[in-house]
Amino acid sequence: MLVEKQVPLQPYNTFGIAARAQQLARIRSEADVRALMIAPDWAITPRFVLGGGSNLVITGDIKALVLKVEVEGKRLVEETDKGWLVEAGGGENWHGFVAWTLDQGWPGLENMALIPGTVGASPVQNIGAYGVELQDRFHSLDAIDLQTGEGFTLEAAQCGFGYRDSVFKHVAADNQSFGLAGRALITRVRFWLPKAWKPVLGYLDLERKMEETGIRQPDARQIFDWVVAIRRAKLPDPAVIGNAGSFFKNPTVTPEQCADIIARDPKVVHYPMDDGSIKLAAGWLIDACGWKGKTMGHAGVYEKQALVLVNKGDAEHPCTGGEVMTLAKAIQTSVYERFGIRLEPEPVVI
Repeated sequence: MLVEKQVPLQPYNTFGIAARAQQLARIRSEADVRALMIAPDWAITPRFVLGGGSNLVITGDIKALVLKVEVEGKRLVEETDKGWLVEAGGGENWHGFVAWTLDQGWPGLENMALIPGTVGASPVQNIGAYGVELQDRFHSLDAIDLQTGEGFTLEAAQCGFGYRDSVFKHVAADNQSFGLAGRALITRVRFWLPKAWKPVLGYLDLERKMEETGIRQPDARQIFDWVVAIRRAKLPDPAVIGNAGSFFKNPTVTPEQCADIIARDPKVVHYPMDDGSIKLAAGWLIDACGWKGKTMGHAGVYEKQALVLVNKGDAEHPCTGGEVMTLAKAIQTSVYERFGIRLEPEPVVI
């Protein structure tokens, strides 16, 4: 198959960071991966899997062979009296897939509307929004082992899902442990959408929409529309302002830690979790430290949402990954010095 050389990556990462892939292959099937693995020129070359580039900060040219996942296809695998099992190719746009499921009359993914990226990348990050995480709807996935070329299937319990975490973000410490970072290329993902659908409405922004509209029992399409409107109002369109979405994870603390912060900052935004811990709004912490709208070099903090870092560069002076990470580290220092909380970045840094 064709391997392209010196490919600009600016169109392939939503932050719009200027960098190049020294070599790039477009993966449209499992056979494409296997063909590369037996090709003499590429069999032992290090590889980097690229989806939609929406959760990525590139700090320099990528020397590894970039495998750009472009596996397409959406289908209903099975329907029972209890629900629908649906599948999408790893290269499908996530938001487009969510909209498609609703068009078919299969609710369940609506709270995760407008999350950027591809279906194949969604399990890696265990994406989530407005009270629903991917793991809540996940059934199984197919992938290719980039060391052996063999295909394999994983169910939810094997994916090690956590908050914005999965087995795909961890390197195996030894032959006995199960880490798949840099080793798996996800080709297809399946989701179980129960027919006994219930709306998930526990977030303040959704409660405000119910108050504004007077709609107390929204259907899935209404929730989808609300989430799209909320996200568009809060988050910049990557096609207009380069960004990687929410840059930091919302930290979790003990009730005692939260009470201590509330004693000093009563307005801190926090949410109780099912396990007894408290989730703090990272955007509020950053805003409280005065970062909203600030810039460092050609990287900045979005003026409408402090959780989002944005590209302030232009064609002549493009934003670099180094500038983004310098800003991110400065924010982490500020939040730690004021609240004693260590913010953890969401994007993959390469």
